[in-house]
Amino acid sequence: MAEYNSNERDDLQDREQYGSPKDYLEETSAEIAPPIRLSGRERRIEGEREEGKGIGITALILSVLSLFFWPILLGAVGIVMGFMARRRGAITLGSWAISIGAISIIIGIFIAPFF
Repeated sequence: MAEYNSNERDDLQDREQYGSPKDYLEETSAEIAPPIRLSGRERRIEGEREEGKGIGITALILSVLSLFFWPILLGAVGIVMGFMARRRGAITLGSWAISIGAISIIIGIFIAPFF
């Protein structure tokens, strides 16, 4: 029988026990987390809060009106109120008010004078 040093002997034992080195050098894992159940209060915190909803709706109305009347004045007020609504939690309404107000100001300053 051939003589092996301790490292070769350990390598042979590993190969007998685990198969070839290619079989055990790849590491895989699967992590499973339990589903998280949120109460009604926590859902409101994650989504839009009720505090800024009124300001958001007002800002959106002013921004839409600015497309037809006083674009610079109402657009600026809609943008400012949109930022206030976003800060108070009405993120979607505030973002729409800001973008529509900005579009109205751009149209009022750059496009409307040519007509």
